[in-house]
Amino acid sequence: MSSNINNICFPRCVNVINTFRQLWSEHVMWTRAFIVSSTPNRPDLDAVTNRLLRNPVDFADALKKYYGDKKAKTFEKLLTEHIEIAGQLLNAHKLKDSKHIEKERRKWYNNADEISCFLSSINPFWSKREWQEMFYRHLKMIECTMQERLAKRYAAEIAMYQNIEDEALQMADMMAVGIIKQFKIK
Repeated sequence: MSSNINNICFPRCVNVINTFRQLWSEHVMWTRAFIVSSTPNRPDLDAVTNRLLRNPVDFADALKKYYGDKKAKTFEKLLTEHIEIAGQLLNAHKLKDSKHIEKERRKWYNNADEISCFLSSINPFWSKREWQEMFYRHLKMIECTMQERLAKRYAAEIAMYQNIEDEALQMADMMAVGIIKQFKIK
């Protein structure tokens, strides 16, 4: 039975989809773990931060086989900046420093624009506008999660995370489908 399913589902396509679903799921899961560990500063913060920062490296490893080292490293750099800016934004929220919050938020959205522009430049099936829309929703939900966590509204924070997970899978599918189309993977 299993071999019939593999033949129908085109195993290489399924592998691409599963790879990017895992990477995006890990991205949002470790981002949430970072937020939880940062509020208040829990003893696992360094370990969680290190694991979260491995996610861009894992993405680069997956993208390398399609786009080569240079483009994979560019995505790794941009996604690392995305994570680092999120950490600064969370710290600004913890301090309730509205000027710093706005500064980091601007940097974060500029980084999302850079990522969207980069992705659309390497794959003709990835739309800059669609990536921007996805990233903007992602950023808005992550920041909302930070705010809910800091306000100790845990049920609302968990509900928001459900939306973030759904969005991550959409991002993964958009990435995977673009690669499958561009490289005619069957």
